[in-house]
Amino acid sequence: MRSLDLTIRLEWVVAAVAAIVFYKMTGVSWWLLALLILAPDLSMLGYLAGPRVGAASYNALHILIAPLVLALAGVLFGAPITTAVALIWIAHIAIDRALGYGLKLPTGFQDTHLGRIGSDRGAAG
Repeated sequence: MRSLDLTIRLEWVVAAVAAIVFYKMTGVSWWLLALLILAPDLSMLGYLAGPRVGAASYNALHILIAPLVLALAGVLFGAPITTAVALIWIAHIAIDRALGYGLKLPTGFQDTHLGRIGSDRGAAG
């Protein structure tokens, strides 16, 4: 694995740890984290309709925009459950990136913005 790849993965590990630490600060039960940590992966069901729809549905739940906005709303409105859900979502995305899973290209699940999953560049797979 190249030094830059390792640095980028380490950065995402730190982001995942930060999201989990902030989750702890919300005071919400760890059961919610256990229940929802893999929920964004349900978006892979879009692949049943083909690679283009699959990529669109997967990417919709694996970009940081929505959970960051949700986290901000949770903080601004004093809604710890909302903040906690957003932090779980952010942790999921960060863990995926740390493992080498990127946003999907419409050519197939294996093709990501980080490169092909399972390639010799060290991506998970």
